[in-house]
Amino acid sequence: MNNRFLNSIPESVLKVTLTLMIGLATLSFLHGQVKTGSWGDQGNGTYINPILYSDYSDPDVIRVGEKYYMVCSEFHFIGMPVLESDDMINWTIVGRVYDRLDFPGYNTNEKYGRGSWAPALRYHNNRFYVYFCTPDEGLFMSSSEKAEGPWDPLLLVKETPRWEDPCPFWDEDGRAYLGHSMVGAGPIIIHRMSEDGKQLLDDGVTVYTGPVAEGTKIHKKDGYYYLSIPEGGVERGWQTVLRSKSIMGPYEKKVVLEKGSTNINGPHQGSLVDTPDGEWWFYHFQSDGAMGRVVHLQPVWWSEGWPVIGVDIDRNGIGEPVFVWKKPSIKGNFAITAPQTDDDFNKSSLGLQWQWNHNPVNEAWSLTTKPGWLNLNALKAENFTKARNTLTQKVIGTTGETATELDITALAEGQKAGLCSMGGKIINLIGVMKKDGKLFLFIENNGKITAEKPINAKKVWLNFKIDIKGGQNQFLYSTDNKTFTPFGDIFGTAFGYWKGTRIGLFSFNEKENGGTASFNWFTYKYDGPGGSKK
Repeated sequence: MNNRFLNSIPESVLKVTLTLMIGLATLSFLHGQVKTGSWGDQGNGTYINPILYSDYSDPDVIRVGEKYYMVCSEFHFIGMPVLESDDMINWTIVGRVYDRLDFPGYNTNEKYGRGSWAPALRYHNNRFYVYFCTPDEGLFMSSSEKAEGPWDPLLLVKETPRWEDPCPFWDEDGRAYLGHSMVGAGPIIIHRMSEDGKQLLDDGVTVYTGPVAEGTKIHKKDGYYYLSIPEGGVERGWQTVLRSKSIMGPYEKKVVLEKGSTNINGPHQGSLVDTPDGEWWFYHFQSDGAMGRVVHLQPVWWSEGWPVIGVDIDRNGIGEPVFVWKKPSIKGNFAITAPQTDDDFNKSSLGLQWQWNHNPVNEAWSLTTKPGWLNLNALKAENFTKARNTLTQKVIGTTGETATELDITALAEGQKAGLCSMGGKIINLIGVMKKDGKLFLFIENNGKITAEKPINAKKVWLNFKIDIKGGQNQFLYSTDNKTFTPFGDIFGTAFGYWKGTRIGLFSFNEKENGGTASFNWFTYKYDGPGGSKK
């Protein structure tokens, strides 16, 4: 191939071709060297998607200086975590935006699938801002000088039902705007907003209508306003980018990422992020069954004023997701980590990985009444889905094992306490209950007790072996923390209420308030990077 021929090829085409060759060469080189099912940082300068194999749905990511920050949808789980990364691949939870939603239904467990939808995170005038909508109450905002917090109390910017997926934007001239869509997806509407971000100044202008168009993120680059929007729905969608010289349009349109010939369904809804050295990347989710919506990272470069995301494997002009890729070129040596999981309950506060199912009752739990233990005082509830103070965290990776030590000496008549699996509407419990003055180990599936046996002990150790993809999840128990016995049937989990599978601790009483379950520690080992870390 001579130089004249090479010079005749547009630079953008050369870049696409070169990137494709590098990606395929890297994939070929690594094939057989990486552990099947592994994900995230591979420790050799590459990563495997998903980079975060956990239900961080609708992720929004920004860079502040040399650090990166992420937020995500949490729906009825309380509250919203803030994650931090040095290298865009390895993440740690560093803060929480809010601790409760003080509106009807959140104290009575009636808001499954409602709550916080698709937040946006931005940094403006040396402050972090988070905006999100709840489908019933309206548009909320909070801000903080630090990602760790403290975050300001939630401000209801606009009381209105059926809004979703907001994103603020501050222009160079100081003017502020807010884009959003409507529940059911679309259209994309942009409002003028006060410079302090606390109120909207007009009724908004519809700038785009498309198939299930939602989740808009607003950027400005080289004189163009860009709206990055997911379209087509959660499981089958694609990513569209609009651009215009005016924020109110009219906008040009280009589809920039699709499933194509890959097995990554619905690669969309996320954020464009740059590095200090000018690299660009795109975070998005993939709807992955009972795992929920997991986080992928795609390389990005720019051609003729449009972002090119992933690699155009089938050569139709639209990018497709990569499986394995070179990590972002960020200087430094960074530890391979993942969001926290374990908790020994020895600190004055719960680990940031924990989230309550609906609003907590703070008077009914304690880390100080019995130092080194988490006490969950049982409140009356007719069943698990109505139980207050169920403490949950996300499943990470497709396989793993959780364990906890439970002191059952203070259980009261009618009380149930133990370890839970929440997979949408599929609820499985292992625990101890007290009835007729006696203690029983029990298994419960969707409100029906499927196994029980008397237990004569002061403590019990509960174990949950997780196999999400195989549907081979199994509870076990021990009375000496040495020999563990399977108990109950093998079960599957599912996606539901817009969330993936959760694990957690519970304590409630079907008769009246009363009784205390004391948990000494909680551990969780899982496949993938950082799986043995606390």
